[in-house]
Amino acid sequence: MDISLTDREIDVMEVLWDRGSATVAEVRDALEDDLAYTTVLTILRILEEKGRVRHEEEGRAHRYYPLVERQEVRSSALRRLTRKLFKGSPELLLTQL
Repeated sequence: MDISLTDREIDVMEVLWDRGSATVAEVRDALEDDLAYTTVLTILRILEEKGRVRHEEEGRAHRYYPLVERQEVRSSALRRLTRKLFKGSPELLLTQL
């Protein structure tokens, strides 16, 4: 399964993986970059549309949970990198490293 994520999506997922779950405000506070609340909310909604996170209502807030494991995303990214930049050859990738 190809789990393509943008850099910003990975940043948000890192927070969810580290914490297990988080609200928009908690994700925003944990990010290194100072993003607007609405930006973080948009990223989480996109991740939910992609099937990468889910949410539960928690009072007036939503608590988001990761649906994919960090290792799944790493493996998918490595397969994609190998396929696209190294002609599908793990040997070429290792030579470059």
